[in-house]
Amino acid sequence: MTGRTPRTYWVAGTAVLLALLFAAAATVAAANGDPGAARPRTAPATPGLHSPDAGFARDMAVHHQQAVEMSFIVRDRTEDEPVRTLAYDIANTQANQRGMMLGWLDLWGLPKVVADEPPMSWMGTSGGHGDHAGHGAAKPGALMPGMATKEELEQLGAASGRDAEVLFLQLMTDHHKGGVAMAAGCAQQCVTPVERALAQGMVDAQRSEITLMTDMLGKRGAAPRG
Repeated sequence: MTGRTPRTYWVAGTAVLLALLFAAAATVAAANGDPGAARPRTAPATPGLHSPDAGFARDMAVHHQQAVEMSFIVRDRTEDEPVRTLAYDIANTQANQRGMMLGWLDLWGLPKVVADEPPMSWMGTSGGHGDHAGHGAAKPGALMPGMATKEELEQLGAASGRDAEVLFLQLMTDHHKGGVAMAAGCAQQCVTPVERALAQGMVDAQRSEITLMTDMLGKRGAAPRG
């Protein structure tokens, strides 16, 4: 790792930490009826079933779950400390964010799964994001853009050493790119201030981690895919 790495981790970690702290405080305040947690006058009292707020919470919870899974897989497939540290940071951060988003759905009285709702369909509800413009389609066998297929997860689980490190960094870079596009959509469309803040924190942190992972791949004689 270069001398830039600790600062890159600090920048990414700080952005996510601030978003998490703000989100946690606002969620508790809203649950307690604190007037300081008031929403914009144009925001509904509770997001609707198919609103960007609810759709983002459902879809990003699923997206995050796979990132946590991949991070745990690579942790056991390499002894490389920088990769293991990155994997731990991603798993810890995204597991916490996932719990927060599922908690919001509970708070809003909305289901965590909606039958027959296409993934990311909420991105076409406003703001000109029809057909998921700007972030492409999911590859065959993947649920959402950036997500790995079952076969890729099996390949990661069978790899070891440098091969596991490279594949993890490539898969997670793709995963982050899909996540950034989705989070940017919520930052633009969601009406719940705390959720918008968390989404923007995801955008900033994951872009920083993409830069870090590109550097880590270069040190291993590899590069991001596509």
